[in-house]
Amino acid sequence: MKQKRAERRISAILAADVVGYSRLMGTDDEGTLSQLKGHHNTLVEPKIREHRGHIVRTTGDGLLVLFASVVEALRCAIEIQRGMVKRNTRVPPEKRIAFRMGINVGDIIIDGVSVHGDGVNVAARLEALADIGGICVSRRVQEDAHGTIDVTFEDTGEQQLKNIARLVHVFRVRLEGVGEAAAAAVPALPNKPSIAVLPFTNMSDDPNQDYFADGIAEDITTALSRVHALFVIARNSSFTYKGRAVDITRVGRELGVRYVLEGSVRKAGTQVRVSGQLIDASTGAHLWADRMDGALDDIFALQDRITTNVVGAILTKLEQAEIKRAQRKPTGSLDAYDFYLRAMANVHHWTKEGISEALRLFYQAIKLDPEYGSAYGMAAWCYLRRRSDGWMSDRVQESAEAARLARLAAKFGKDDAVALSRAGFALAFVVDDVDAGADLVERAVLLNPNLAEAWYFSSRVRVLLDEPEVAIEHAARAMRLSPLDPLTFLMQYSTALAHFHAGHYEEAGSWAEKARRANANFLPALRVAAASFALAEKLAKAAELTTHLREADPSLTISGLAELNPFRRPKDFAKWVEGLREAGLPN
Repeated sequence: MKQKRAERRISAILAADVVGYSRLMGTDDEGTLSQLKGHHNTLVEPKIREHRGHIVRTTGDGLLVLFASVVEALRCAIEIQRGMVKRNTRVPPEKRIAFRMGINVGDIIIDGVSVHGDGVNVAARLEALADIGGICVSRRVQEDAHGTIDVTFEDTGEQQLKNIARLVHVFRVRLEGVGEAAAAAVPALPNKPSIAVLPFTNMSDDPNQDYFADGIAEDITTALSRVHALFVIARNSSFTYKGRAVDITRVGRELGVRYVLEGSVRKAGTQVRVSGQLIDASTGAHLWADRMDGALDDIFALQDRITTNVVGAILTKLEQAEIKRAQRKPTGSLDAYDFYLRAMANVHHWTKEGISEALRLFYQAIKLDPEYGSAYGMAAWCYLRRRSDGWMSDRVQESAEAARLARLAAKFGKDDAVALSRAGFALAFVVDDVDAGADLVERAVLLNPNLAEAWYFSSRVRVLLDEPEVAIEHAARAMRLSPLDPLTFLMQYSTALAHFHAGHYEEAGSWAEKARRANANFLPALRVAAASFALAEKLAKAAELTTHLREADPSLTISGLAELNPFRRPKDFAKWVEGLREAGLPN
């Protein structure tokens, strides 16, 4: 049978992409998909049909469209971008969807349902250069549309586009008011140097060594975070890019940072090689690169060299004392550190079995290094998880052990914000020593103001201290420091508790519902959501949530709520119980 020959034609090609798609999905995947589908059904696709375009490719966050007319392609893009501004006025800024668009004219190859050619590649690169809510076009598009469409073209000159051999003359389409309105959809750059450390690539033959490469990136993140002059994105947001091919400029826009550090780790026998490079995310320029080889027993010296060079490249006038602080080692025992990294990998599983295995490994680390503050703090936090999820078999004994671990964490981790924040949270919620716990958490925040989890723990403690407005502010700070955090639901849950404490039951229900949608297995959020909606007189919603709650935990009754109480004030607990009773929870 004769194979059908591929077709060539000249077309106007429009490439479009959602700005900050990973951040939006990480915060609210269902809501983002629903909103994006609505935009496509009622604005994007109708406009494409109106201007006789043909969608040839769609991805989760982008699309490629062919037009016979350059003018129609540009008119379509302009009308979609202006329409998005109007639609976004009904959406909170942090949830707004915005597009970038690029338009080119070129010779393309259509092979069945696939489209190829240099013209397609140029359109995609033009899209990446566009402003938020903006459009970039090639010179041919500008020449064909000039005088036909009433818009202003900004000449940016000839540019070298990635993977395009020739220079391309690029124009930006100026749409009054569109860019400013769309810019609210992504985090603004902080007013100080900002950086994200991407997960390092494991170049070893053994894929099970991923945990080691992850640990290197986490420790560099922690070291950089101790520098008050930097804004550092938390590990949980940076690690959403693990295993993905990424465009550094896009990472910078999605996370709201100017600099990105990426690297790799190759571990073979007793030797290790750590490579890293610092990139200006706004331009894609490489500011620094280095490769360090050494023995495994010298791994911390390698990390120190990377951290020092990165800090020096970003802020040359940084005081030497802060550089030394960024070089502080967590432990002198490599074996203890290895157990700690393995334990952290289990913590992130968020299961009873994972926490049990993490505890075992933290104890192994402590056995090898009895002064390992971070290991004590994380072990104490594991007991908090056991209590909050109802996994404790002997509450008295386990609470006493949590107290012992937390106090040792504070003793040996005086300069370790992770140890202090975890220990303080455990003291406040497991041991009920709120004042001592709050002191440790606040010390952690002062020690490392870039540690998202410390701000989250501070938010939770502030609820207990009868400071709901401060609690809401600190939870918001945590979410800004880690905008892609898989644990954002905890920060949303803390915001819900603060609103409940303040008597804002509808707001409390809304935030708790966000946390529940992000993690359906997180029952504390479901309990707060059901009680809050009942107290807000939304009984049908409350009853629906209680049904889900009973399905997830059939043994739950009013009489068993005392063991799960997230509040300190008796009147808050009484209100919570009242709400759950009204929501239909049996006695």
